[in-house]
Amino acid sequence: MARKYSRKASAKVGRAMKKRKAGTLRSGRSGRKVKARKQAIAIGLSEARRAGMKVPWKKAAKKKSSGTQRAAKKRKSRG
Repeated sequence: MARKYSRKASAKVGRAMKKRKAGTLRSGRSGRKVKARKQAIAIGLSEARRAGMKVPWKKAAKKKSSGTQRAAKKRKSRG
């Protein structure tokens, strides 16, 4: 099975995690200190994406199923 992320990408994430542990990782425009583990991973992956490494794109939000939408319309039309 092929790797989902390249080795370089995982190295970027590792570097971001080390920076977070040291307390030097900062986020985007605000420049606030990153405390959350998930946020550190996201920063590492986005850096890897910008550098053109093999990283899958973020998954899009799921849409509601058409059955749920139809049921909502029926309820609305009843009153």
